[in-house]
Amino acid sequence: MGNIWKKTFVLSLMIVLGVFLTSASAGTIEKIKERGALIAGVKDAVIPFGYIDAETNQLVGFDIDICRAIAKNLGVELKLKPVTSATRIPMLAQGSIDLAAATMTHKFAREDSIDFSITYFMDGQKILVKKDSGIKSVADLAGKKVGTSKGSTSEKNIKEAQPECNVLSFEGYPQAFLALRQGKVSAVTTDSGILVGLKNSAPDPEDYVIVGDFIAAEPYGLGLPENDSDFRDLVNRTLVDLWNTGEYLKIYNKWFGPKTNFYLPLTWKMEIWPY
Repeated sequence: MGNIWKKTFVLSLMIVLGVFLTSASAGTIEKIKERGALIAGVKDAVIPFGYIDAETNQLVGFDIDICRAIAKNLGVELKLKPVTSATRIPMLAQGSIDLAAATMTHKFAREDSIDFSITYFMDGQKILVKKDSGIKSVADLAGKKVGTSKGSTSEKNIKEAQPECNVLSFEGYPQAFLALRQGKVSAVTTDSGILVGLKNSAPDPEDYVIVGDFIAAEPYGLGLPENDSDFRDLVNRTLVDLWNTGEYLKIYNKWFGPKTNFYLPLTWKMEIWPY
């Protein structure tokens, strides 16, 4: 009986280990399909990329619609998890989310821990100020306080563009804009699409202006798990198909078109790879 028990125990252990190793080695696509849902990390307070709709109390926005298209291609439902500029990469690296669609600039430095899709949104960094501030460019920010979001590329870029300004980093862009409204900072800096959302969702948008030349280019990529080429290829094919079919333009115009409050002309073309 002792030998039989030992053999049974060993066999059971091998089965358990086999299941564990298979699960551990499964790719992102397999995990998503087994779960039945794509878990996307998105902003929840950055109009119009990702924010809570006041009427429906649901997360909506440009990034959410892009994620919905990827989930549809996978044949699964979409689940959303709020992230910030500071938490999006750690959450992706730890496996808490399958991808990050969170106004994230593709930088080589960030590829130390995650991978990226092709560029799905192109923007550039500018500054938002009060209309009567007299500030016209980054040159006028010397000696002044500038607000931005913690963990963003904007922190580094503004320090390089104007070393004499005092950068205050907030949890998110709404908090930085509130500081501008309260006179605690003289400007808010980030990508122009986000600044348009901040300005035009304010009760007094005419009191604020976006000024100056672009401080830095901001090519957005979807953050993806590192070293999973199958999932990266699927995401890239989805983005290319959205562009080729015109669906991308429909999504873009829904949030940034001339009939919206956040008009941002589409002046770039997605890099299309042939099949």
